[in-house]
Amino acid sequence: MEFEDFGSGVRGIKGMKNHFLRFRLLRIFLAVCLSLGSPGFVQASCLKPIYLTFDTGNMSVAKHVADVLRKHGVRATFFLSNEKTFRNDFALDDSWQSFWQALVQDGHKFGSHTWDHTYWQKDQSAELVLVKSQFGPNANRLETVNAKQYCHMLKQVEQRFIELTSRNLDPIWRAPGGKVSPQLIAMGKSCGFRHIGWSKAGFLGDELSSEKFSNSTLLANALANLRAGDIAMAHLGIWSRKDPWALGVLEPLIIGLKEKGYCFATIEK
Repeated sequence: MEFEDFGSGVRGIKGMKNHFLRFRLLRIFLAVCLSLGSPGFVQASCLKPIYLTFDTGNMSVAKHVADVLRKHGVRATFFLSNEKTFRNDFALDDSWQSFWQALVQDGHKFGSHTWDHTYWQKDQSAELVLVKSQFGPNANRLETVNAKQYCHMLKQVEQRFIELTSRNLDPIWRAPGGKVSPQLIAMGKSCGFRHIGWSKAGFLGDELSSEKFSNSTLLANALANLRAGDIAMAHLGIWSRKDPWALGVLEPLIIGLKEKGYCFATIEK
């Protein structure tokens, strides 16, 4: 290592001060550069965005998804429902608090997916819709609800998310199964939630049979068909699929899309 000769006297002292100032500025610059490349950082200008989104599901691959997103500096949008998980608890129980808190720290976005994963069935009238919940006290029973009641299903998620993370949801929601009507969308809008579906090419296939649709096939389809502006949808775990999509597809999909010049963005208000 070479050392700089600053000389003696006042000029030497000034030279040393300038040198150490340059050194401190260099350290600050390097720290900033490292932070920009650290997990959770999203490009300020994303010219070919893909909007990666996840619904809760059974949470069996939730940690893997979070780790991959963190590793590659990708921010996504999550739609939350209090679904039963592979641990035999529920996705918005206290047992999942640290998981959601970590995602908040990583800078992701969050929307409602209805509290009991409630599916729209049909419009009953100009003011009522018929729904069926997958979980909760009314699971698998048909219910007729109005806008106020449906908004409660959306807002229950936000109330619980605040309890878990001290953060509000973003004012967005997604209907379970993507099943909606203009009337249902209007109901959500009446209490401040904008509905977010997904693009045709954005159906990533993690709900499909592993025997008929292998992970390699789903990866190839996504890389071939996704385009800038598409909203892509997967889950944090699916009961029926034997070969979990996220374990075999998520990371190579992110790498492959980046190689094709795409970037990732979150859904904004």
